[in-house]
This record gives sequence, C-alpha cells and structure tokens, in this order.
Amino acid sequence: MNKPLIAFAALALAGSTLAVPAASAQSSHRRQVCENVQVRHNDSKDNHQIAGTAIGAVAGGVLGNQVGGGKGKTLATVAGAVGGGYAGNRIQKNNQDKNSYTTTERRCHYVDD
Repeated sequence: MNKPLIAFAALALAGSTLAVPAASAQSSHRRQVCENVQVRHNDSKDNHQIAGTAIGAVAGGVLGNQVGGGKGKTLATVAGAVGGGYAGNRIQKNNQDKNSYTTTERRCHYVDD
C-alpha cells in the first residue's frame, strides 16, 4: 500500500471535517408546500371576442340603417352598430364559456421557515 497516499487522504479528510462551520443558533428549514389550484381552460383563439363584436356591429349597423331618415337614420345606424357590437361580444363570450373546462392542478413551491 502507498503510505503517503493514505496519509494524504487521512489529512484531507481531517481537514474537511475541521472546515465544517458550527451550527448557527438560527437554522432555516426549507420545505415544499403544495396546493391544488383550479385552472380554467379555454381553447378559443379570440379571447377578446373581437369577431363577435365586429359581426354584431356590422349587423346592427345594417339594421339601424333601415330605420328612420335624415339625421335619425344616421343616429339609428350608429346606435345599431354600438348595440350590435355589444350583443355580438356577449354572445361570443357566452359560447366560449360553454366550451371551456376546469381542471385541478397540483402546484408546489418551496418556503423557508
């Protein structure tokens, strides 16, 4: 056996145990905290209901344009476009809400005590 190698290993081992600091009075304990979270999924690509708003506004404007004459016709067209846009937005949102689903996901993070 190689005595200098054994002596070196013993010295290195002794040195490493001496280098370990004493435990402090305040030790922190790190632990993992997990919780179940409800996550809503919506497969829609149009989360702001832009398509429904645009289609509703055009339809409402066309219907409003059929009413009245002169400045009243212009007012009816604008009111129809605004009302139709709002209605189209709400209709698309309701349809998207019907097609969404909720899952439970487990989410974890670490905290120090």
